Formats: sequence, structure tokens, C-alpha cells
Amino acid sequence: TDMDFSPFDESLLATCSGDETVSSLTPCSSSPELTLRPGHGRLELVAFHPTSSGLLAVGATKSPLLWDTSRQDAPLAVLEQHGDQLQSLSWKQDGSLLASSCKVITTHHIPVSFMASPFMSKHDNGNVLFPLQLHPFTIFVRLWDMKKLNSSLSTVSLATPFYDLIPLSSSLSLTLSLVSHCLADTSTRGVAMVPKLALDVMSCEVMRVLQLTDSCIVPISYQVPRKGSGQEFHDDLYPDTVGTTPAMSADEWWQGGNKQVKKNLHSTTNSHPTVLQDPARGCSTSSSPLSTPSSSAAPSRSPSSTSGLSSGFLPSPSPSQRPTSKFRHIQGAVMHRDTHITNLRGLNLTTPGESDGFCANSQRVAVPLAISGGQIAILERSQPGRLPDTSMPTIQNSVNVVDFSWDPFDTHQLAVAGDDAKIRVWQVPEGGLTETLTEPEVILQGHTEKIYSIKYHPLASGLLVSSSYDLTVRLWDVDSGEEVKILSGHQDQIFGMAWSPDGKLLATVCKDGKVRIYDPRKSAEPVQEGPGPEGHRGARVVWVCEGKYLLVSGFDSRSERGLYLYAADSLSTGAIDTAMVDVSPSTLIPFYDPDTSVVILTGKGDTRVHIYEVVTEAPHFMPCSSFNSPEPHKGLAFLPKTECSVRDVEIAVGLMLTKTTIEPVAFRVPRVKKEFFQDDVYTDTAVCWEPALTASAWLSGMNGHHKKISLKPKDMTPVSEAPKEAPVRKYLPSSVYLEEKTDEQKKEELLTAMVAKLGNMDDPLPQESFEGVDEDEWVNLFDESCT
Repeated sequence: TDMDFSPFDESLLATCSGDETVSSLTPCSSSPELTLRPGHGRLELVAFHPTSSGLLAVGATKSPLLWDTSRQDAPLAVLEQHGDQLQSLSWKQDGSLLASSCKVITTHHIPVSFMASPFMSKHDNGNVLFPLQLHPFTIFVRLWDMKKLNSSLSTVSLATPFYDLIPLSSSLSLTLSLVSHCLADTSTRGVAMVPKLALDVMSCEVMRVLQLTDSCIVPISYQVPRKGSGQEFHDDLYPDTVGTTPAMSADEWWQGGNKQVKKNLHSTTNSHPTVLQDPARGCSTSSSPLSTPSSSAAPSRSPSSTSGLSSGFLPSPSPSQRPTSKFRHIQGAVMHRDTHITNLRGLNLTTPGESDGFCANSQRVAVPLAISGGQIAILERSQPGRLPDTSMPTIQNSVNVVDFSWDPFDTHQLAVAGDDAKIRVWQVPEGGLTETLTEPEVILQGHTEKIYSIKYHPLASGLLVSSSYDLTVRLWDVDSGEEVKILSGHQDQIFGMAWSPDGKLLATVCKDGKVRIYDPRKSAEPVQEGPGPEGHRGARVVWVCEGKYLLVSGFDSRSERGLYLYAADSLSTGAIDTAMVDVSPSTLIPFYDPDTSVVILTGKGDTRVHIYEVVTEAPHFMPCSSFNSPEPHKGLAFLPKTECSVRDVEIAVGLMLTKTTIEPVAFRVPRVKKEFFQDDVYTDTAVCWEPALTASAWLSGMNGHHKKISLKPKDMTPVSEAPKEAPVRKYLPSSVYLEEKTDEQKKEELLTAMVAKLGNMDDPLPQESFEGVDEDEWVNLFDESCT
């Protein structure tokens, strides 16, 4: 029915229940360390004493009980019985008084400095606070001085029918006044206030509340906007607070002791900043704080933009200290409809999770079809538009397709893995398919179970790697059709593979919870191994930051999608950083651009494309603007860097597959001087469409690297060489007008300006120059009107 954590032991939890027992629990114990049976009926409330160890207040149906946990035979005291059901208990912050509330409003004076009253709150300034529902459609919150209970100090009316209010006090206010409010995204099932010692005092966080909803716990942070937030400690906001060390035992308190251990929040900061003294100590001079839930799934609906945000349960760095990416405003945009391929029918939506769903190169796209025989449609990018309603030529594999990949050095060669443990290599004729292909160029055989995925080598031509249900990874020389290497060591399903940028190493992520790195030419066993994501629903791996790190996209134990960064030379130490993305059942498929260190991720069936810049220093993941498609897409395949328009500052171009279309999507970086070549964005890019060596040369131990080229057009000037524009000042500084003139001159100029606006008072009015009407004319006009 109720529970409370010990203020002196974070692992100690006291609970009370309807079976008339109080239990003391710790997370590591399978049974209660202490069980109390007061024998006063159903127990409703339990509260630890704030300054004394081992002292509990327990609320029975109508009577508060005091227990010394070292004496389990009987309570220290049974306080006077209330007139009706007990509803709440709360200790005063110094432990000298106990406040209680019940359905019938009564006040009792209890010996040994106790007071039981219908007021509920932990206030340290001698006042108490409780909500009272006096009208079926209105709740009144009233503040009382405990020495003058005949009338309340302040009252606030809240139009909140049928719901209980849970007061969470703050020692900053002495009267009831609404300073802020928070509009939560979901219904609240409960709230709890985080202890003061856990606050981020350097960000001027004065309170943090945990909101319990139907499915999650949301931290809500209240921060006071102050200058110097993040660098200076504002001691006027943080008086000494209750410490975590008990001041006395339960017996000492019962004998009349009133000790208390206070802790200065300034001493809890890691640095030694300047302390700002406020002459009016205790009175905040800042504007009102507002709170907003720290949820990335929905925008804040707070009525003001002055609120402080908390990104989680731990203190977040101040905005002034948080680095940002120069790609943070990246924009994704679907290109013109003239570039789309439409009327795509019979798309296969059941490809395994290890497959990207479809693949593309600079000339053509391969799309699996839901037609018997494992058929794949080959669509030419040079022929956009509506596909015919009639059937079109395809590649027939005769078995279900599990994965497929274009040769990076031959836009006509497509490798297809089937569920018969064979890999078929097809050669698409120049200009595209004109008839259905049924005979592959090469068939690679050797796996004993169905294949998971296949990957071409990034440097050596004709070298392919595959993973299978037989828990092996095999290397193939495609030109000779021979199996050249077998890698072992996996204990379960292999989720993903990735070659290092230099082509020397192969990384894998497995369902057995391990991330592995192989040097295939030296050993069949992994050369490094480390813990991977805890979830077992799927994962992908890619090399980032010039091959120094591994980025793994996977799931945690709660099925939340996240990014995990590993140092490639020390996998055994685990992930050095983690960024949780969202909750979705599909695996995030990463595309990494080595020129900008930007990773673009999305899952099959998602509508949102996530973008991060990955850097070698903390924070390693810098989020950028995301791209949202109007309907769920079935895959996103990216084209070579040469397909990007540098004049539009495009850093990546992908093809988005939907149920019936293939639509190009460009990811652009907003820039002001687009007439210049943005050389800070476009470094020399690798010629990844040309091989650096042959498969036989690589297998013999040779290494190579791609040559690099500049993407700068001849008619564009680099922005780093653009002429510097002198800053234009619209207005002269006020010192020019104020410091160089005497007071008499300023008065004279002011009077002159006023007179100029009013005009000369001696000048005749405009109507004085008009000619009047003779009196006879007025008489004649009057007579005519009368007749």
C-alpha cells in the first residue's frame, strides 16, 4: 500500500501492505531483512525519520505508530487515534514534528514534540501544506502556519476534479503563488521528488521530479534562469540541505534529541567555481522557472521558453558547454517527381532482417519481388517514370532470396544469396534487362546452412564475404568461384558484418552478445572480442572515424534502439559511449559518410531517418536534424559521393523504397554563400568505385588504398578563399552622440527637434486662407431649401 526509501541507505526500502506487515527490503536479498506486525489492522502509510536511523512512522487505519527497527517486539508509541481513515504522513525536515492527514479535519497535540494535523508536506520553514477538496469540482491548496491554525496563510484554487494532489514542497517559496506549470505528454500515475544532493546545481536546477506514466518514468527538471549558469554556483538558491548521515539513533531521538546533519550543495560540485553572493539571501531574484519533460519523442508544450531541460536522471551539461555539430541543421528533401520510379508492384516485404531490403549503385537498382522463384527486378536509374502494368524481365534465382549486393567496382554484377546456402553471381547486360535471366555467371557453394548476409570487399576486386546459419564466415574469390577462407568463433546468429576502411579487418556483431574483429589473412579466430548490445533482436556494425572506432546499432535489454561506440583497438573494455535513439521493432541500418563523419540511420518500415555526427571526443554522438518521410519506407540505399550536387551542398543522396515507388532523397547542409565551393564540407573523397588491387593480391598479403579526388567544379571558388566582407554597422555607437556633447547642447537639440515636429505657432492656419461666403448667399440658400 505504501513504500519509502531510507534517507541514509539508498538500497533500503520499507514497505507496508494490507496483510498488516511492514517489511524492510534490499535489492540483493530474496527475503525481507525485517518484518514488523503491529497488529493494528491494515497498514496504509510508511515514512522513514529524516534525521534518526532506524525510526519509522507507520500509518494504520486510524492511528500513526512509531517503530524503532532495533526493537521489533512493540512500537515506541501509538499516537492518538484519528476520527477517520488516515491518508498521509510526513516528517518535518528537522525530524521534530510529524504531520498527518485524515478524512475528518482534526488537530491533535502529541507529547514529545509531536503534532498530528490535517496538513501534509515536508517544509523546513515551520509551515505546512496540504490539498483539500471542498467542492466536487474544485481543489483548494492551503498554506498554514503551525502556530496559528485558526486560519490559513494562503489559498490557491485549482480546477482539477476527481484527482488527488501530491504536494512536492520547495523551500524557495513562503506563500502559495503559481510560478510555473508543466503540461505532461501522458497521464500521470505518480510523482516522486529526487533528493537535493542529486540536483545539477551548476545548471541552477532547484528541483527534479520523476513522473510515473503507464509505460515509463519521465524526469522533469525545474531550473532557475541565471547568468553564469554552468560556470558559477549561485548560493542564494541552495541553502544547506539534509545530509545522508544519520544525526542520532532512534533511542536518542526518543529521549528528546533534535540533532540534524546539514550538507552544503556547493561541496558536491566537481569544480570550484566562483560563489555569487546575494545581499538578500534566500530571496530569489530570477524569473520564474518552468519545467518540461525530457522526452525526445514529442515537442514540449510548456507555455514559456525559459524552462530548463534535463536529458535524463543524471545532470546534463549546460547548453553553453555542449558542443554542436556543423551539420545539426541538415535537411533531407525528396527530389522532384520526374526523378521517381513509380508503379512498382509486387514488392517483397519479407526479406530477412540481416538484408537491407534492396540495393543500388550509380546506374541501377535491384528490388526483390514477391513472386515465386526468388525474382529480382533490375531498374535503370536513367529511365525514371511509371513502370508498365505488364510484367517486366527479372533475375530468377529459383530459391527464396535472403540477401543481395552490387559489386562496388562493376555496376553490372549482382551477387544474390539464397536460402539453399548458395551464392549466385549475375551479370546484367549493358542498358539493363531486356529478357529474364535464369543462368548465373558463377555459383558459390560451401555453406551447409542458409546464408545470413553477403558483403563485397571495399578495395579488392572479386572478393566476397558471407555469413551463414552454420555459424561460419566464408571468403570467396568470385572470379575463380572458390572458397578461400573460413572464419569461426561465433556461437549464435550473425547479425551483421563490415570491412574496415583499409580492407585489412572484418568486424561482426552476433546474437551471442559479442562484437568481434577478424584478421582473415592471419587467423580464422577473432583477434579481438568484446561485449555487444544486450538486446537480441538484431544489430548492424560499421567502421567510423578512419577505422579507429566501431559503431554498432542494436537494442538494449528493454528493446530500445541505441548506438554503441567501441574503440577498435580495445573491444574487450566494452562500449565507450552509448546513445539511445527510440523504441521500434526494426533494426537501425547505418550509412556512414567518411568525408563528414555523419551517420544516417533508419529501419525498414520506419518513417524517420536519424542523423548523427560521430566524433572521437565526448560527446561522441552529436544529433542533427532528422528527416521524416510521409509514409513508412521499406529501405534506404545510398549512392556514391559523385552523385551529390556540391552546388546545393548535398553531402549524401539516397534512394528511398516505398510500396510502389523509388524516390531519390538529398541530404543538404544549409549555407549562405552557396555560390562558393564549401571546402570545409567537401574534403577529397575516395574513388571507391575503382579497385585498389585484385583478390589474389590481397590474399597474398598485399594492401592498397583508394586514390582521392576533389569534388570542386572548375568554375567554383572555395569558400575559404572567398573575399572577406567588412562588417557593416548600421548605427553609430551611442558614445558618438552622448559623450561628445554638453548638457546644454543636448537640451538645445531636443528643443529644436520638438519645435520642428510641432511647426511654427505664428504661421496662419490653412483654413484662414480660404474665402468665406457672403451673408446674402447664406440667406438665399436657406430660402431655397425651405421651398
